[in-house]
Formats: sequence, C-alpha cells, structure tokens
Amino acid sequence: MRTIVITGSTRGIGLGLAQEFLARECQVVISGRSQETVNAAIQKLIEKYPAENIMGCPCDVRELEQVQALWDRSLAHFGTVDIWINNAGLGTAPANFWTIPAETTDRIIDVNIKGLMHGCQVAIQGMEKQGAGFIYNLEGLGSDGRHVDRIATYGTSKRAIAYFTEGLAIELKNGPVKIGSLSPGMVITDLLMGDYDQDSQRWQEAKKIFNILADQVETVTPWLVEKMLANDKNGRRIRWLTTPKIIWRFISAPLLKRDPFK
Repeated sequence: MRTIVITGSTRGIGLGLAQEFLARECQVVISGRSQETVNAAIQKLIEKYPAENIMGCPCDVRELEQVQALWDRSLAHFGTVDIWINNAGLGTAPANFWTIPAETTDRIIDVNIKGLMHGCQVAIQGMEKQGAGFIYNLEGLGSDGRHVDRIATYGTSKRAIAYFTEGLAIELKNGPVKIGSLSPGMVITDLLMGDYDQDSQRWQEAKKIFNILADQVETVTPWLVEKMLANDKNGRRIRWLTTPKIIWRFISAPLLKRDPFK
C-alpha cells in the first residue's frame, strides 16, 4: 500500500487528489496551514474512506521546520512516503503588478516558490534515506511560458516551478528519487475564482474562457492520480489540458456549449 503526502490538501485540487488516492487503497497524509482545516478535511474523508488510511498534519510550507515535521510525522505514522506532492499554492485576483501590496507578492513567492523548494528539499533527503520515492510539483498558468494579462506575479512563480523541476530532474537522474510535474489545466477552485464579483462585466468575460477550458476537480484528479501511480520515469510531465485538447475545445465550443459550473 503506497503512502502519499499532499501539501495544501484541505480543499480544491489537493483534496480531490487525496480522495482519488484513497479510492485506490493508498494511505494519504492531509496537510494545510491550520489544525482546524486539516480536521475538517479528515472528517469529510473518513465518511467515505477507512480512517486508518488517513492522517493529518498542519504545515505552513513557508517554514522549513514545519515541512520537516510533516515528513517526520508521516514517516512515523505510515513507515514510508512513496509519493510527495507539492500542491500548496497561492494566487491573487487579476491586477496590474504595481497595484498589488508588497506583502501579497511576498506571500505568493514564499508559498509558491520557497514553500515548494522546502518540500523538495525535505522529501529528497528523506527519500534518499529510504531508498526510493517520487515527488510531483504542481504547475499552473505561466509554467509553459504563456502570458495572461494582469497575473504577472502568479505566472512568474509557476514559470519558476517549471524551471526548478526540470533542473532537479537532471540532478536526480542517477539516484533513487524521481521527480515530475502535474499540470491540471484550468480547474474550478477557489484559487481560480479568486474574488470575482459574479455580477461584474469582468466575470462575464472570464466565464466565456472558463466555459471552454475549465474542468471540475472531480474530472481532472482521477486522471492525474492514475498517471502518477502508473509512472516510473524521472522528469515526467503529466499534463491534462494539452495543446491539441485546447484547440479542439475552442473549435467545438459553438456546438458543445460547455458549462463546467453546472
């Protein structure tokens, strides 16, 4: 039975991944910034999955000591960590960079880049000691170099993740630890929705794109989990919304009239 640790897994894609791993009889460690959110997520999960396969641990990924504690507690509880997923991330509503408070920019960089680096450092060290393990880093808009108006900070953080993951794949190529990336595409979560006013013109314009490209968490996460469990290659990029799929969705949009919000 494989053990999976997922940062930022009390809601959204992280919680969706946890549910799918548990459905495939894996052991899962839930993590979020507060004990309260961790407890709430665990309570939701044990209504459907065996409690003995679930553990929770609060962790602010900005703090290396807390990330190390997440590894140590997971290892002590389940005996091994087979897959570590750096999912924790922050975004912000679309805005010109110079109008965003400095503390907001700092939080995005600290969580999305430094927090992910903490996760990789701790997991690599631990997995080298146990002799094996996989790490996956969550990509996002900006990872492939595309630019979208007024999300420069978030996009920069995700572009950095792509470069960092590629670099680690080279460093790890001759060792027992493997690393890869997950690209879930546009998924309807709090991170995507931000603080849109759904009565605003900005929301109506954004929804046109969401209707074409976005998917529900429960659509994307089963596919991602199956690919991770089947993968044995270092440097693998597991990508849901590929370029051919994007092209097809735009071509077929007038006929299919997708509405992922229903």
